[in-house]
Amino acid sequence: MGGAGPGWGPAGLWVMLALAWRAGAALAAEGPAEPCGADGWAQDAVPPGAAFVAAASYRGPGNNDTRSNKALPILLWWSGSLFPHFPGDTERIDCPRGSCLVTRSRRVARHRRTKALIFYGTDFRAYEAPLPRLPHQTWALFHEESPMNNYVLSHSPGIRLFNYTATFRRESDYPLTLQWLPGTGYLRAPAVPLAEKDAWRRKGYGPVLYMQSHCDVPSDRDRYVRELMKYIQVDSYGKCLNNCELPSERLRDTSTATTEDSEFMTFIARYKFHLALENAICDDYMTEKLWRPMHLGAVPVYRGSPAVRDWMPNNLSIILIDDFDSPRELAKYLDFLDKNGEEYLKYLEYKNTGGIKNQFLLESLEKREWGVNDMTLPNYLNGFECFICDQENTRVKEEQEHKKSRGKIPAPRPRIAQFKHMGCPMPMPGFGSVEDLPEGDSWKEMWLQDYWQSLDQGEALTAMIHHNESHQGRFWDYMHEIFLKRTRQH
Repeated sequence: MGGAGPGWGPAGLWVMLALAWRAGAALAAEGPAEPCGADGWAQDAVPPGAAFVAAASYRGPGNNDTRSNKALPILLWWSGSLFPHFPGDTERIDCPRGSCLVTRSRRVARHRRTKALIFYGTDFRAYEAPLPRLPHQTWALFHEESPMNNYVLSHSPGIRLFNYTATFRRESDYPLTLQWLPGTGYLRAPAVPLAEKDAWRRKGYGPVLYMQSHCDVPSDRDRYVRELMKYIQVDSYGKCLNNCELPSERLRDTSTATTEDSEFMTFIARYKFHLALENAICDDYMTEKLWRPMHLGAVPVYRGSPAVRDWMPNNLSIILIDDFDSPRELAKYLDFLDKNGEEYLKYLEYKNTGGIKNQFLLESLEKREWGVNDMTLPNYLNGFECFICDQENTRVKEEQEHKKSRGKIPAPRPRIAQFKHMGCPMPMPGFGSVEDLPEGDSWKEMWLQDYWQSLDQGEALTAMIHHNESHQGRFWDYMHEIFLKRTRQH
């Protein structure tokens, strides 16, 4: 079900954005930035007011930029819900290559100094995108959450709307892949002794823990776990496939289970295996479902990122569901490890001194400029803002040099996000095949439809940008045209 909208493909979008970028270069190079004021604003824009002159300076890495706030590029968070990650609505950030103003005030959306719009992926809606798209502005995407939150971004027409990306994929411009892993110390935390885990088993607890209250997700994990339960004892404490109760009302509170509450962590650490199935499948999408069991010294039985092995501390630290032909075969292996402590403990050797062998993991953590629960490092929101600020200051400088050289110096080449910056596959059943699912299966009707309709939405928005249209009603016209085209093709 690929393909582009009528007469419009990814290559065409690249050309259109390139032309828009160069048009913006000519506009920006007309002269030095003007002070904030009515004369410097587009006719339909509203002056930003005193906040844009008096914005406090963010304690960033710092620089030698002596420009006043009046002369700085503006980065607009179109998705204002992420604020206040600064104290106010507008802040100055001082980044390695220069400074910028960051704001959530949409009244500056059409100002010539507003160089980039930043979108939070979960909140991005194709039918609500700010149109027409202005030639002097780039679009940036921040999306660290599940692919299921917005499948528009998993298709080429959707992701290629953006110039800069910060996603869980290692290929994105500002990768957030290890957002749930504070560091190697988190992995090296001591495990509950095997003798204590065996004593837990003798009390009647199962070898396998399942803790999920978010059911009916794209990965269809409950369908797999339901089948696995036929062959091995799985203690399920969440709302999904529930067959056990947590020992106290406090622990049964969902908000407790989503934090690293000490009582909760002590309870679940006694299990030998944790079923760690992400809510969606995509390369490098790895959450606390993977890292938390490793921190506790339980062995994750994992399904999620197909590339997860790249990030593991050594070659034997997790069990991959997809390495087994069936839930029955997986259950046999888990039962074997449950009864053979020496073999089980091999999965925890990474906790020993020198046990983390993966240089790629170690180097990735070392190079990461943002921290997880580390107040000495910037958080990744501020880090991505500085990345965009540096890119935009560089772009403005290159545009000015291009103009001054009368074309002898090439205009800056536009950046276009690639499919691999997000690019998640079509959801598949957790067990069995799509053909095996009965008519009316709720998962099939929900997630397959959502995935492919998201492709259509990306194509519809691309077509609107290509035709320089802004009326929201036209979006649904394009959706209808795309639907009819697909119907004729199939």
